[in-house]
Amino acid sequence: MTGQNLKFYQVGSRAVGNRLLDADLRTEQANPDRRNALNSGHRACQGCGEALAARYVMDTAYRATKGRLVAVNATGCLEVFSTPYPESSWQLPWLHSLFANAASVATGVAAAVRARGAEGVRVLAQGGDGGTVDIGMACLSGMFERNDDVLFVCYDNEAYMNTGVQRSGATPPAARTATTPAVGPHPGNDFGKGKDMPRIAMAHEIPYVATATVAELHDLEAKVERAMSLRGARYLHVLVPCPLGWGSAPADTIALARLAQRSGLFPLFEAEHGEVTSVLPIRDQVPVQEYLRPQKRYAHLFGDPPRTEVIAALQALADRNIARYGLLTREA
Repeated sequence: MTGQNLKFYQVGSRAVGNRLLDADLRTEQANPDRRNALNSGHRACQGCGEALAARYVMDTAYRATKGRLVAVNATGCLEVFSTPYPESSWQLPWLHSLFANAASVATGVAAAVRARGAEGVRVLAQGGDGGTVDIGMACLSGMFERNDDVLFVCYDNEAYMNTGVQRSGATPPAARTATTPAVGPHPGNDFGKGKDMPRIAMAHEIPYVATATVAELHDLEAKVERAMSLRGARYLHVLVPCPLGWGSAPADTIALARLAQRSGLFPLFEAEHGEVTSVLPIRDQVPVQEYLRPQKRYAHLFGDPPRTEVIAALQALADRNIARYGLLTREA
């Protein structure tokens, strides 16, 4: 990602914003002529991280492809709140598929584009963690194996939010959901279950895999730009806090996404052909409880007495991520 040295006039704040950057280094969201690919009128909840991320990703991809972009959307929250029949908030060619087959439908669109000789048209598929990590995993793995020319984006809110906050393969340990209630000797989701989808994608040795959060806008847009500059199968996994399912304040969405990265629970990295090529280092590391405490899905960890052994186990997971990806090293 290209950088620029800036003078900080507010000592210690780091809140310089886009206005001090050269115009070509500002985010697409700072561009008054941005596409607004996901426009007003949708019915997302207040503070929805998925709605923010989808607009950020689509606007950047639209710019990168000079407007020659087709989107395929799995069933899920994003599809439901953005297309209440007979209306749509999408301002680009957009197709809705089933929970399971967004990757396959996108593969078919890419094949149709090739058959028509429209090589400049690019395809982006997207879905939540349920339609990616669980229900759609077989079709997605097939897309990776064939190296189809599609960017697949997973907006990960860590549960099946659209159908009542049930556990998914991306639900973190100890989190309360409708199917992992905070009861019994081991409340919340069990440790050792679920899937690390970015690493599964890396195991396919596809051209590009990356993780991002809705809080790091420059990083997210740079990864979308990089993905759209490549051909073949690409995968982007974006953490998108959900106030409804997480039991967090709508105003805390960005702060929580930032704390997830700074605690080490959600590492940000890029990989090409199965090898990590860069990471976003942790700045101002925080203990995991600073991330967990504002969320009601973890309230059972902070009772009387607190579940210190569970918090310590979650801290160990964060420490493992930090060591695995070198998130605190000078080289990072």
